[in-house]
Amino acid sequence: MTGLLVSEVMNWPVVTAAPDTPFKELVDLLAANRISAVPVTDGSGRPVGVVSEQELLARYDSRAEGPPPGFFASPRRRRRWARARGRRALDVMRTPVRVVRQDEPLADAAWWMVEANLRRLFVVDGSGSLTGVLARRDVLAVFLRPDAEIKEAVERRVLREALWADPATTSVRVDDGVVTLTGTVDSPGEVQRAELLTEVLPGVVGVRNRLQYAGGRHEAAARR
Repeated sequence: MTGLLVSEVMNWPVVTAAPDTPFKELVDLLAANRISAVPVTDGSGRPVGVVSEQELLARYDSRAEGPPPGFFASPRRRRRWARARGRRALDVMRTPVRVVRQDEPLADAAWWMVEANLRRLFVVDGSGSLTGVLARRDVLAVFLRPDAEIKEAVERRVLREALWADPATTSVRVDDGVVTLTGTVDSPGEVQRAELLTEVLPGVVGVRNRLQYAGGRHEAAARR
């Protein structure tokens, strides 16, 4: 049992631009679709760059005014000057493109977005062709799953299908995405496994594991 894959959460189809898309059309694409960035794809549908509002606003960069940078100018200054005068997507796009494969676990993609402070990842298939886009809001939307749906998933996928637990000796409660497991299972290993399997279910915020194994309960009773 595993968590969600990127392909299950990503948005598609994706608005794209070509390398020769004019500057004004790029602005129109962002405005018409209410998006903040558009991927630039080649003839095979592979992403080769990204044009965001930031790249387009470079036209107003006063640091890029004046004649072309001299021979000893830094690469960064050269790019800034060229981008401020760009007329096509190829001139203003940012590279490289941050991509993630569609069959990657969503948890891994989310971790990368946090670590690299990324607003979005573009999703590709095994051949490198663009298939979707994964934004922060798409990842967070997983936690909007209703508590009743989470409860049903824990009871079915964890307790019945994975552990073969007796429904009469276990119970599940979900409050605002936090799952509480109570009752008895057959071994200490199943207590830990129930928690691990529950944690990766979509929408689960946390787990309170109050399960006991039958032998441990009997031992406690004997001590009393």
